[in-house]
Amino acid sequence: MHPLPCRNGNYERPSASSTLPSGNRRRFLAAGAASIAMCAMPQRATAAEPLKLGTTAVFLDDQLQLLDIWRSDLQTVLKQEVRFVQRRSYGEIVDLLLRGQIDAAWICGYPYVLNADRLRLLAVPQYRGRPLYQSYLIVPQKDRETSEIGDLHGRVFAYSDPLSNSGFLVPRTELLTEHQDPLTFFRKAFFTFAHSKVVEAVAAGLANGGAVDGYIWDSLASQYPARSAGARVAWKSPEYGFPPIVVSDQIAPTTATALRDALLHMHERPGGRLILQRLCLDRFVGGTDDMYDDIRSLVRISAGENLAQDST
Repeated sequence: MHPLPCRNGNYERPSASSTLPSGNRRRFLAAGAASIAMCAMPQRATAAEPLKLGTTAVFLDDQLQLLDIWRSDLQTVLKQEVRFVQRRSYGEIVDLLLRGQIDAAWICGYPYVLNADRLRLLAVPQYRGRPLYQSYLIVPQKDRETSEIGDLHGRVFAYSDPLSNSGFLVPRTELLTEHQDPLTFFRKAFFTFAHSKVVEAVAAGLANGGAVDGYIWDSLASQYPARSAGARVAWKSPEYGFPPIVVSDQIAPTTATALRDALLHMHERPGGRLILQRLCLDRFVGGTDDMYDDIRSLVRISAGENLAQDST
């Protein structure tokens, strides 16, 4: 299935695709460092300008037409032009957000935690009755032995994004807590910059394992089972705060409030219910910052904290 074309000027696709990073140490570190390098100098948007919302590959290619439906729904409620801006990585979206070039974004809890002093939590999707999700370790269907990431020593591993909690931070900290070096543990590791592509890589045998957003895996398995048929879930993480919609602290309070209300009442509108149904979500709810404290704990582990006492 191919997505319906979006209206010109209201949906910005990623500017260009690039090859996947290899798993060697230098490129691995460069990918992570580039993703968290942020620039200041935000620019406040005026009321006459379109409201720009940033997304990454949380939307599957087959679902991109939903952005056009969602844009129309939000424009009707907000009485303002709305434009979706999609980029390949969380790093690019967060950079645009902190520069003031977009007004809001649907990002992961990991970059939210890293930039909580500059970002405001606006709304959180509710999935299967709770605003929580898990990271899944997936392996090829024919691999019936692997039950945890430690079983994949010396193999090939697929991460999603250097700023993804489920697709990078969780598997990284799992290795660190086992006193393994994530940079040398695998024979090769690479980023796909999309959870669906991690699934494809593992299902096709291009990787011996991968880390994915459990919500994305569940959505693929239910809506497009053929795409996940060659892989299976070997392990599930504890639950974490679902990837939130955030705004910059530079956005006008009235604009942020209007957008928040439009999201929180989305399930009450026919168009909104259609979008939520296609995204396998219940509704949007008001989130709290402490929902992401468990991710903060992972960030501390990733930075090397809490490991010294664990080894004693």
